[in-house]
Amino acid sequence: MFPPPDPVSYYQAMTAVDVPRFVRADGPDKVTGSGRYAADLQQPGMLHAKFLYAGRTHARITRLNTEPARTIPGVLAVLTAADVPDVRYSPGVADRRLFATDVVRYESEIVAAVAATSVEAAEAAVAAIEVDYEPLEPVTELEAALADGSPLVHPDLDSYDIDDGIVAHGNTAGFSSIELGDAPAAMATAATVVSSCYVADSCHAAPIEPRAIVAQWEGEKLTVWSSTQVPFDARAGICQTLQLPTNRVRVIVPHLGGGFGGKCGFHFEAHIAALARAARRPVKLVFSRREEFMVPDRRREGMIVDITTGLDDNGHIVARTGWIAIDNGAYIADCAFFPQLAAMHVAGPYQVPNLQVEAHLVYTNHQPSGSVRAPTAPQACWALESHTDELAATIGMDPVEFRRLNGIDNDTVGPSGQHYERTGLQECITAATELVGYGRDLPEDEAIGVAIGWWPSFSMPAGAYVKIDDDGAGQIITGAQECGTGAVMTLRQLAADELGMDPEDFQLVYQDTSAGPYDTGATGSQTLFNNGRAVVGAARQVAEQLKALAAGQLEAAPADIVLADGVGSVVGSPGASVSIAELAATAAGGELLLGHGSGSPTQAPEVGATCVGDQGMAAWVSPQVSCHAVHIRLDPDTGVVRVLKVGAAHDSGRIINPMGALGQVHGGVIMGVGQALTEITVYDHDGHQLNPMLLEYKLQTAADGPEIEVKFIESAPGDGPGGAKGLAEAPNVATAAAIANGLARLIGHPVRHLPMTAERVWTELTGGIDSTDATKRQEA
Repeated sequence: MFPPPDPVSYYQAMTAVDVPRFVRADGPDKVTGSGRYAADLQQPGMLHAKFLYAGRTHARITRLNTEPARTIPGVLAVLTAADVPDVRYSPGVADRRLFATDVVRYESEIVAAVAATSVEAAEAAVAAIEVDYEPLEPVTELEAALADGSPLVHPDLDSYDIDDGIVAHGNTAGFSSIELGDAPAAMATAATVVSSCYVADSCHAAPIEPRAIVAQWEGEKLTVWSSTQVPFDARAGICQTLQLPTNRVRVIVPHLGGGFGGKCGFHFEAHIAALARAARRPVKLVFSRREEFMVPDRRREGMIVDITTGLDDNGHIVARTGWIAIDNGAYIADCAFFPQLAAMHVAGPYQVPNLQVEAHLVYTNHQPSGSVRAPTAPQACWALESHTDELAATIGMDPVEFRRLNGIDNDTVGPSGQHYERTGLQECITAATELVGYGRDLPEDEAIGVAIGWWPSFSMPAGAYVKIDDDGAGQIITGAQECGTGAVMTLRQLAADELGMDPEDFQLVYQDTSAGPYDTGATGSQTLFNNGRAVVGAARQVAEQLKALAAGQLEAAPADIVLADGVGSVVGSPGASVSIAELAATAAGGELLLGHGSGSPTQAPEVGATCVGDQGMAAWVSPQVSCHAVHIRLDPDTGVVRVLKVGAAHDSGRIINPMGALGQVHGGVIMGVGQALTEITVYDHDGHQLNPMLLEYKLQTAADGPEIEVKFIESAPGDGPGGAKGLAEAPNVATAAAIANGLARLIGHPVRHLPMTAERVWTELTGGIDSTDATKRQEA
């Protein structure tokens, strides 16, 4: 039953809420095929770009000769580090340049770029470039990278520009710790102590659309069309690395074919802009599927998690300690906050009076990690929730009851000392377990696993304009970015609610840095939470203008005017009304119906914990909580796990767009199933990827999808518009953990290596030796 045959009827049956129907603004373009993506764009005289990649994971460049490439017919530009400003960049730790200079640090690092009149000529030019390398010892194992005497990925790290608050040294790209109370002393008094170790492999965002970029100069002005989730970040990266003012750079995003975090951040826009400037022609880059896997600095990070928890005689948590190593890869990308965020997920949505968690972000010669959907959370939650079932089993308590006993509740304090006045976690546990019939008798090859998770709502700056034209039609102009979640589409509903209009009365102008005000982009589940605030503020300004106009025509006070159903009327006298279209026509001769909104982002609450390497991740605005209960079946002869049904209960505040919200939960669950069972990036000993194609990298499809039932808990409103919280990433957090706990029930112990592939499960069933070190480390 994936997807449900009628999402509207399904949601109404689950929630008893009337679901408004409206057409997504980007829907007709996509379903008719008339929409254009970056790879579809053509410009007169356009050239094609190709990159020369290092092909080595760690080596020193001893000779680089591009002259043979320049002689190939059709080649108009060949660039290396010598042809662009020498600028180090990256948020947090400025550890990279556009092109490799002396050392390459992962196999797909860019050494040179070519623009030519055909793809074939560009490929031939790349092949003609001569490079000699001196091999350097690759750094690929996390614990070895942290050991004394390890080769350093960045020997000059101490000379880089590093933001305040970031603790970086050696192969540690960032370190964070969270301490509350006295965990060692409390652990010494615990009646029961359980220690666990888990290892998660890296995986990919794998959007259906490989990225594409087109760059064109008009005099001193640059326009870039890019398949990015964050156009303002892309613009900032171009300006920083090419040393340009922001008012000369415009970034436009056509339709985006998915991102899942893989298209966050600044990537290759400056490379293509530099090629276009050198060639004096528009230039286009389109990645192959192989490149989409291997090149970007956004893959889900591998991780090692050690957890120890102490319980009292009644099963209450008295102390928790944790140690985390996170595979950063060769460059930090946007990972500076990962250690503290991972520490919060290892602490979990539990009442933990004494906590000590340390997290290391580790440089390796792997492809860089980055903000793939809910970064660090699925892996850390999988480890913690597997450990939680181990705790419950050790003291003979039902794992669901253990979570009820120890999970945060209304008016409780969480593991960082943050006070939670209202939370829907306990209701989520009840709802999710009821959805799948937890506790009922099942065949011997089936089981139900349960896990809880959480995720912050990120409070960020955002801006928007709302205007009504002289015919009564509306426009929303925003810098927000739509990556398929429907969050930008929901902005029409917010404006319509404020102005008494229909969502389809509004068109959107968005994804253009020169048209709309700043927005962080499609990242952090923040669009509705922040840009929604801006749209509501702008719409309220227009509403005041409309009320003043209506008051003049209806001889009433503006405060007595109600905007609803496309008209302004006097409260209590609906017969005395004037249409918004008429009011707009009246306004055309004077003041424009135009509003702007931004508003102050909600400030983070206080915490009681002591935080080293603090990146603002220990205190969460409007935290989202969830519980997933998953019914699975195991084939003991093959180790294949089949997910039969998922019950997902989410406290994401007030649900503004039920159909969009439902789609996000379904998508997050399916992504979580893939992370749990099949999705893995395989590396050789030197750090080369071995499976960078869809044939070898198993994504879940509709044929794999289980029945999914969703319940939204709306008893704890958030700080977003109308009480909303974020949503898009939270559904990806707890699914893998719930699957793991169902599997552990069937085989008698947890599988300590993610993903829990059929081979790994079969190995656990037959007592064989798997390649993971997790069990060996656990036994040691």
